[in-house]
Amino acid sequence: MIEVLLDKRRVQVPKGSRLSDLLPDRDPGCSAAVIRPVLEEKAESQEIRLVTTAGEMIVEVADPALVLRLSRPDLAGQLRLHWQDRYAAAFGPFESGVRPARRPGRYERGDVILGCGGYDPARSYLIFARMRHTADHGGAADGGVIGRVVTGRGVLDRIGAGDRITTIERILRRADRTHAVITRDGDFPLEDGMQIVSYMEVAVQGWGDEGIDTKTARSVEHFLLSVKEGRFQVGRSTSTHAVDTHLVPTKVPMEFSGPRLEGTITVRTAGKSGGAVYIYTQGVSASAAHTVVGRVIQGIELARFARDGDLLTIRAEPEKFDLIGLSLEEAEAVAARRDVALTTDETGGDRVVIGQTPATTLEVLAAGTVQVATESPDTVINITLDEAAAPRSVTIFREATGLKLHDVGKMPLVFQFEDVSLFKPKIGKGIGIIPENVPTGEVPAFTLAMTNDSRRGAGMIGVRATPNAEFGPTSEPLTGTNIIGKVLDAEKLEEMREGATVYVREVKL
Repeated sequence: MIEVLLDKRRVQVPKGSRLSDLLPDRDPGCSAAVIRPVLEEKAESQEIRLVTTAGEMIVEVADPALVLRLSRPDLAGQLRLHWQDRYAAAFGPFESGVRPARRPGRYERGDVILGCGGYDPARSYLIFARMRHTADHGGAADGGVIGRVVTGRGVLDRIGAGDRITTIERILRRADRTHAVITRDGDFPLEDGMQIVSYMEVAVQGWGDEGIDTKTARSVEHFLLSVKEGRFQVGRSTSTHAVDTHLVPTKVPMEFSGPRLEGTITVRTAGKSGGAVYIYTQGVSASAAHTVVGRVIQGIELARFARDGDLLTIRAEPEKFDLIGLSLEEAEAVAARRDVALTTDETGGDRVVIGQTPATTLEVLAAGTVQVATESPDTVINITLDEAAAPRSVTIFREATGLKLHDVGKMPLVFQFEDVSLFKPKIGKGIGIIPENVPTGEVPAFTLAMTNDSRRGAGMIGVRATPNAEFGPTSEPLTGTNIIGKVLDAEKLEEMREGATVYVREVKL
């Protein structure tokens, strides 16, 4: 048997096991991070992460060999706050090889000192300087400064009685790719001592044991929508972050600006990349164009080593609360499971939820109650969309109908004649509908189409109940028609009248 560390858990597997043996239920399209054991002489990173009960800090350590000694698994359990004053805070005691010089040293805010009490190396401490000062901390002749806090210095001011260091771990940077790989290969061989990271766990901004803060409810809702399927699509990976752009462009409000520390998740609120979700793998300063929506609490290695195009598994807490598109019976079951009281505009019968109040997850969970609006299934039409053939037109359609945000969208039925039904969703000004997936022959019945910019009626949506080789579903020539999908239950349109709101639900085939 060999032992590997799977998502912080020690697991024993037979020698010769493969990644798929360890993760039999893994989505084959998603990548896992595989980190090989690092020998002391091969240590490349000089940074360690200190997780304390007051927050996280990143410390840059001067001696690479000391990085490995500080990150040994047994040390963190010995590091409780032993003493503090306005100048410094000391965690320990533990045994070290420090040779105290018995003279004072000069220290700056953020310095990390290896010192000892009573000049006894068996009672050594990690001491964090809170401000500039001179003192004898029982350090070596050079003062005992072993590193500096480079990220999270605010934690130094929050440390108080009862706090402790819970985790010390070496940070592998992108330069350490000789020891870490991102792979989708289920046949990847496992070795003794490997660390496997299969998913990222995220706590959203405003969610915690102390209660729910709804100040960031709208921006958090966008993030939860982005990762609704449990996937983070890496559109671009850099030395400081990985970014998912699949919901760009989307307008997201600025709700909380803060430092972008390692593990911080933000959404861009301005510019061409509005709506992009960023996961930071290295600390950078705050930005007026980024709102903080959460933080990675486990699995940051996935984002750190990800490459452009990688698909990563991500789990957000809490999961998105969205009842729109569910049957009323399904919505009641979801609300009961999540301990939320549900009220509805109509009870009984077969109803489909088409709206909910409050609209965001944090607001619903904070209130503990939700009110839903419902419609008869006769007004909800199932459709399929051909994103592969008409990506831009389908994106415009989802945006205009609301399918981008929920499982059910809506659009007004503006005209019916003979075998044609026309709809006019509200499409923003300046959005170009280029010719895309234009038919060249007979268009089958119940094809869903959008008029492109070559005709005056650009943006009109149409469906025709009979096939036609001369005109498209919007009654425009074929050159003015973009085919975007198909209506699955068009017989419902026969019962509708002009001016009605038609609800559409996308079915994934």
